[in-house]
Amino acid sequence: MKISKLISFLCVVFLVCCGKSEPKKEEKTQKISTEVNNDNVKKIVFTANDVMKFNRTKFTATANQKIILTLKHIGKLDKKIMGHNLVILKKDVNLIEFATKAALAKDNNYIPKNTNQVLVQTKMLGGGESDTIEFTAPAAGEYDFICSFPGHYGMMKGKFIVN
Repeated sequence: MKISKLISFLCVVFLVCCGKSEPKKEEKTQKISTEVNNDNVKKIVFTANDVMKFNRTKFTATANQKIILTLKHIGKLDKKIMGHNLVILKKDVNLIEFATKAALAKDNNYIPKNTNQVLVQTKMLGGGESDTIEFTAPAAGEYDFICSFPGHYGMMKGKFIVN
């Protein structure tokens, strides 16, 4: 029974990924992308869509800077089929090992229980939903961020660079 559910899921992902793209909507996605610095506060908007893409693969901050990060799922699919979150991992965490453990943590929104490898994370979102988190940038360095929904980290990843 589990194999048939997996095959069904993979078929849905294949159909979504190979479906007709709409470049005009993607152009709008780029316009949504904002990064504003005011009084040591950085506001960042990320978007994610039904073809497993974030609108950016990198963002920067300075150590101890307050960050207000919003993730908007601009697609239409339910989070059970095409859920997205944004997870910033601590420095030197093995991205593939973390994502493999996360894929097995369905009952915890694809975040391994009792993990100490996550700096911050948004909620798992379905189409049309958004979540905003506030945090203070950690020490200088390079940090990976991913979507931890099973299989998404291969395309939905990037670097958070703290100066």
